[in-house]
Amino acid sequence: MKKTSAFDMQKFAEDKISAIDAKFEAQKIAFAPLCFQAVRALLELGIMQAISDAGDKGVSVSDICEKTKVSEYGVKVLCEMAVGMNVLKLKTIDATEKLFLGKIGWFLLEDNLTKVNFNFTNDICYKGAFDLADSVKNGKPEGLKVFGSQWTTIYEALSTLPDKEKKSWFDFDHFYSDIAFPQALPIVYAQKPKVLFDIGGNTAKWAIASCKYDPDVHVKIIDLPGQTAVAEKNAAAAGFSHRISTYAGNILDQNTVLPANPDAVWMSQFLDCFSLHQVTKILKKVHGAANQNTNVYVLEPLWDQQRFEAESYSLQATSLYFTCMANGNSKMYRFQELVDAIEAGGFELKTAHHNLGSNCYSLLVFRKK
Repeated sequence: MKKTSAFDMQKFAEDKISAIDAKFEAQKIAFAPLCFQAVRALLELGIMQAISDAGDKGVSVSDICEKTKVSEYGVKVLCEMAVGMNVLKLKTIDATEKLFLGKIGWFLLEDNLTKVNFNFTNDICYKGAFDLADSVKNGKPEGLKVFGSQWTTIYEALSTLPDKEKKSWFDFDHFYSDIAFPQALPIVYAQKPKVLFDIGGNTAKWAIASCKYDPDVHVKIIDLPGQTAVAEKNAAAAGFSHRISTYAGNILDQNTVLPANPDAVWMSQFLDCFSLHQVTKILKKVHGAANQNTNVYVLEPLWDQQRFEAESYSLQATSLYFTCMANGNSKMYRFQELVDAIEAGGFELKTAHHNLGSNCYSLLVFRKK
């Protein structure tokens, strides 16, 4: 496989951790579900915020109890676990033990990336993750049944999810891709496409951004019926009903035929929702609709193209969501495996723009061979 890493992939080959540290890391994994829920409780009960509000002075357990109305027992068991996780720090000042917010705690409380990931894991993935092994064995998202047994993929269920869960899903989805839009728009519209197909257009975020950026473009959103209905409402609310249209259908259905001759095709964080075999199948369908001058743009976070280890880790973890909740057969891809699957659909990579936005998206540009 072609090496295209943005950071040193050698770290994945080395095993330099000491035995003592390795044992500690193993305990973190063993208790991970309880630790996660401890942090959730600290956040929801206002305990972590109370500790943060105390700043450099710190705060005693009794003062936390008074402020949050949580029992001394509850505060202690949660905060002691948080101290063990380095989320909180415990110091004795003037003979009084006080709690302080640690750096990890600050990120859990204030960092947008961490909050989006945390809420998504809790509201969408946590209960269904119990069925991860069965999902791997059966090749389908066995955890999805927590939202109803009638769904085969989470995308069919999105419009019916409870409000809290729906918000967490869309916050997660939009947080990542939307950040790259300001850098992606000039690249796409430098070519002045008049008609752009937005496949997997979701809630019309890209379509609306496109119409604001380029006054001449017409965007056709291609998505499942439930999503196109939402997109139509959002396009109307933004005042772009005359320039944003929809085409409802399942891209994988053999009876779904795409309209012909778009100037550009846009797929943002869409192909990671499918297996590599399905990616090729989709691109063959796009190939049939495209002409020799059609530019096909694929915007994806590729885990071997991230600047920092934390971002790569987040993407690797997101793959597990696809396994147990979304569809059972897709993941967050590496650069070359995704390019290979797209090129197998009859396209050729022309340019690759990496490190778009703070989340290090890659914008890949293809044309028909």
